[in-house]
Amino acid sequence: MSKPIKAYIPQGSDPLIEKFINCLMKQGKKSTARRIFADALEMIKTRTKEPPMEVFSKALLNVTPLVEVRPKRIAGSVYQVPVEVPPKRQQALSIRWILTAARTRKGVPMAHKLALELLDASADQGSAVKKKQDVLKMAQANKAFAHLAK
Repeated sequence: MSKPIKAYIPQGSDPLIEKFINCLMKQGKKSTARRIFADALEMIKTRTKEPPMEVFSKALLNVTPLVEVRPKRIAGSVYQVPVEVPPKRQQALSIRWILTAARTRKGVPMAHKLALELLDASADQGSAVKKKQDVLKMAQANKAFAHLAK
């Protein structure tokens, strides 16, 4: 198999990494999620010259949304109102979008899919970045309703 996980991800190391691993985890299998994350970082290390943690943080930064649309009901009509995204939600959305994009890829193990998605996101490509751009376009298209935001 691969090298020991503790060498790459010390438990309780970085709250962002722990949050990512918790979101990656399915059915309470944290050790499996840790191994998938460590293997993904290992694949990133072999494919690029950059440190894997820099690729990870750059990917999260590139996927982080600044604005989103929220539905607001006024006089029987529902308007999509653009609002700024709070920092905690920015982090949660970026993690969720990266994991969703990785899970929708087919034909390879999850660690490989996650590594590919992180590499794509760090290069401003891939499904997660496209999702961010779609949300931004929708917010810009509904800029006329910005005055309805509270």
